[in-house]
Amino acid sequence: MRNLTYVKGLVISCLLLSSTVQAGSLEQAKRLHDRIAGVPADAATLAQMQTLIDSGNATAAAELAMQHPDFYRTTLKLFSSAATNRDEDVFEPLNDYSATVIGLVRDEVDFRQLLQTDVLYVGADTLGLPPYQSNSNEHYLALERQAVDLARYLEPRSQSTLNGIPSEAAAGVMTSRAAAKAFFYLGTNRAMFRYTLMNQLCTDLEPLQDITTPSGRIRQDVSRSPGGDSRIFNNRCVGCHAGMDPMAQAFAYYDYQFSDEDGSNGRIFYQQSGTLNATTQSRVQAKYHINAGSFPYGYRTEDDSWQNYWREGQNQSLGWDNSLPGEGAGAKSLGEELANSAAFAQCQVKKVFRTVCLRDAESLNDVTALQSITERFTTGGYVLKQVFADTATYCMGD
Repeated sequence: MRNLTYVKGLVISCLLLSSTVQAGSLEQAKRLHDRIAGVPADAATLAQMQTLIDSGNATAAAELAMQHPDFYRTTLKLFSSAATNRDEDVFEPLNDYSATVIGLVRDEVDFRQLLQTDVLYVGADTLGLPPYQSNSNEHYLALERQAVDLARYLEPRSQSTLNGIPSEAAAGVMTSRAAAKAFFYLGTNRAMFRYTLMNQLCTDLEPLQDITTPSGRIRQDVSRSPGGDSRIFNNRCVGCHAGMDPMAQAFAYYDYQFSDEDGSNGRIFYQQSGTLNATTQSRVQAKYHINAGSFPYGYRTEDDSWQNYWREGQNQSLGWDNSLPGEGAGAKSLGEELANSAAFAQCQVKKVFRTVCLRDAESLNDVTALQSITERFTTGGYVLKQVFADTATYCMGD
């Protein structure tokens, strides 16, 4: 495995040399630091980075740039923020979703844990900040207002101790307060599934439409003859809902409970074992049964079991892990299914490329670099910090 990783490192180094041959080492060092930290380097750091690049160790130069607090406070914050809200606004305030992404990167945790871990990152107690509250973002606003060094003062905590959901129901950032506010707020909980696809697998429902997918688990709220025309259902609605509905069922016990009109103050809610929703008289949230009269003979959600019908047909191209069963119960096991797909790994590399190269892949060299970096990512323990180093050194000659 070490030899394989070494060879992949050489491939990336060769791609780097071919892309940066026109730029001098001082200019490369400046660009590398600017792209990674988002701010210029001081003279001493710049000189050290230049020396490392001249000695053929651009990766070490990138790692040095990642020691700057603004890599965490600015670059990673912008990298993660768009995924925390429906508007995909990179300037969304720091919250428990974006802080957890930053912490996982900093701690070099297997990044697949993003969608399945029982962890949220919070500011250290020694900072004297307002404590984490399950119905407020004030803790993170204070972190941001005080420009706290997130590389030093973020600490992992179990979600179950912070937001009141049991450990087995914690599914990484999908069960963070910020994600619940954005994607469990009202609606039908399908938004959580769709936006997770968009943000963590870099695809939307439209390119995944497959009208050959079995439609037996499409919910009752989807009309089988919209506008009186069943062809619309058979040729369009089925394409998305047949695959989405059986997987979005994993969120059947979750909701976002709010106490104001815009949902700013609210908390994630999970219907725990032994309790019942007053409307459904089961653990399933009422939103799964709304508009049941649209097609009473449709699928009625009775629990949080899910199944991935996209393991067959055209959407096998997302690269599902055949060692997993492709079905389960609850958000954590669904998160495992999504995070172990090839699309998840490819998506993280694409997002990093866009963040540090300030563009999408354009050339054959770019595509080859993405493939090599992705392979190194997946075989090297899914350490996203390594992806930042590899990608930044590749495009530092742009």
